[in-house]
Amino acid sequence: MENVLRPVIVVGASVVLTLAVGWMVDAALRRADARQPERPLWGLLRRCRLPLQVVLCTALLRGSYERAEIAVEHSAGIARLLTLVLIGSVAWLAVRISAAIVEASYARYAAAHRDPARVRRVRTQVTLIQRVVTAVIGVVAVAAMLLTFPAMQTAGASLLASAGILGIVAGVAAQSTLGNLFAGLQIAFGDMVRIGDTVVVDGEWGTVEEITLTFLAVRTWDERRITMPVSYFTSKPFENWSRGGAQMTGTVFFHLDHTAPVAAMREKLHEVVRDCAAWDGRDWGLAVTDTTPNTILVRALVTAKDADDIWTVRVTVREQLVAWLAEHHPYALPRVNTAWAELPPDGERPSPPAPPTAPTPPLPRTGRG
Repeated sequence: MENVLRPVIVVGASVVLTLAVGWMVDAALRRADARQPERPLWGLLRRCRLPLQVVLCTALLRGSYERAEIAVEHSAGIARLLTLVLIGSVAWLAVRISAAIVEASYARYAAAHRDPARVRRVRTQVTLIQRVVTAVIGVVAVAAMLLTFPAMQTAGASLLASAGILGIVAGVAAQSTLGNLFAGLQIAFGDMVRIGDTVVVDGEWGTVEEITLTFLAVRTWDERRITMPVSYFTSKPFENWSRGGAQMTGTVFFHLDHTAPVAAMREKLHEVVRDCAAWDGRDWGLAVTDTTPNTILVRALVTAKDADDIWTVRVTVREQLVAWLAEHHPYALPRVNTAWAELPPDGERPSPPAPPTAPTPPLPRTGRG
């Protein structure tokens, strides 16, 4: 009877104590979160309840397993298994705690600052910091697990002795990976590009969606994802439309006939941008920027608060001005001057040029001579 009750008591007591401690910690964090709602740390730390309970339960079982006298002949293997689970759960808990601290710091910074550029910069930095911390914790946890095996402990001295040679070989073999790693850190803390920036890379326009230590993902306007190594952004030029501020100026070009009513187009442009919700009201304008023997080049200039809105303003101006010209001033649209299709409002139809006279062919010669 004792052989049955002892394991039940040991395991049951460990589970009950684990659940009780987990419930008490969660209740304390919930009360702290309700008392200080402006600090998101307490609410984020509640995500650590499950790994905390695993750590407590594993630690209790590891400390009291020998007293339970379960599978005595396999006690060494079970003890090593509990140790491995304990190391993994501690690493899990450390990752959750670090993530909660980083996210809470970013949330407080974002709430205190209204500058989108600075907020995106901090978001990029904390994201990469969290990835570095997770990688370091994972490496340390795996190393600690391996060192629990006697064979690995015996090989530790030889591994340390050959660490210099292995480091050189690994550095040569992973040169591109290490280059991307340092490039990722350079991007994060050099403020070259941030999550949410609008960039043009290899002729593709998109928004930076994700930055890791090795690659960067750009989401294009048609929902495609372009994945590029971060070393690309430290070695080649690229356009960053969000650098120094998100406000943008856009242009729309029209190829029109020389008789186009530029003044009336300027008034119509003002009407269009005034009714466009995406226009930020900073500036607008219309001017003839070039001329050719057949057409003139008219440029409409508009502004908006970011890249998405400038696209909306440009397509709105282009669509409404072309429709207005086609309805009210069709003579202003470019055409091939082979016939006079439309008269100017107050002009006369000019006479078409006379066709050139063909030269008279020479008379055939007759007779000899």
